[in-house]
Amino acid sequence: MNYRHAFHAGNFADCMKHALLVWLLRALARKPAPFAVLDTHAGIGRYDLSGPEAERTGEWRQGLARVMEHAPPELADYLAQVAAAGAPAFYPGSPLLIRGLLRPQDRLVACELHPDDAATLRETAGRDGQVAVHHRDGYEAIGALLPPAGGIRRGLVLIDPPFEQPAEFDRLAEAVLLARRRFNTGIIAAWYPIKHRAPVRAFHDRLVDSGLPDLVAAELLLRPPLDPQRLNGCGLLVAAPPFGFEAAASATLSALAWAVGGPGATESVRRLSAEKVGA
Repeated sequence: MNYRHAFHAGNFADCMKHALLVWLLRALARKPAPFAVLDTHAGIGRYDLSGPEAERTGEWRQGLARVMEHAPPELADYLAQVAAAGAPAFYPGSPLLIRGLLRPQDRLVACELHPDDAATLRETAGRDGQVAVHHRDGYEAIGALLPPAGGIRRGLVLIDPPFEQPAEFDRLAEAVLLARRRFNTGIIAAWYPIKHRAPVRAFHDRLVDSGLPDLVAAELLLRPPLDPQRLNGCGLLVAAPPFGFEAAASATLSALAWAVGGPGATESVRRLSAEKVGA
């Protein structure tokens, strides 16, 4: 309940997560059938980059500002979406980016536990009939709100916890497994920080050992993950990614590493488990 994303909006981790999110949503929109998105840790929707929180840390200057300055072509779609939402004055959180890419037949359910942030998100969403905002725990929502209402069989679950609790990787692994059980025709995307390798390796191993098929881990590192007190990089684990995700993610992360990371930055896209036979 203490975490406020306004201090970190537009940093390199947001750029990485949201650039891949935009690609995943575009992939869903290739087919005419409707899709639904569940955003489990949605935040407030839009962040003022001149506000006291963003100015205090200045993290966006090492993230969004550098991406906009270099404007690599691989990030053109992402940059267009953040510009449409008000960048560089404002940075869009995931619910605003998702809403910008919904078609009339698609739906978004956004969950936020912090009471003030949930109220702000409701104000941002207004009376939008395609968006439902819930003041509730995002992990609990996975069991309660999946599969999507209305018989929608396609979609995406974005799990983006604040990682304030020591056992957050364990909760995230359970959430991914539950989301796949509840919504086995959907895509699951789970963001995670990389401070040092041991927790990330255990997270990946737990999912692979569970027998979950079709797992890909896309990661961006600003520096070697040797200091557990620093955010050295981040990753997005995607279960059941659409065709072409691995190649697109590699190109996207290479462009981001060049734009925000400097000479020590690296990227990787690794398949952790094979696609299910017959899928």
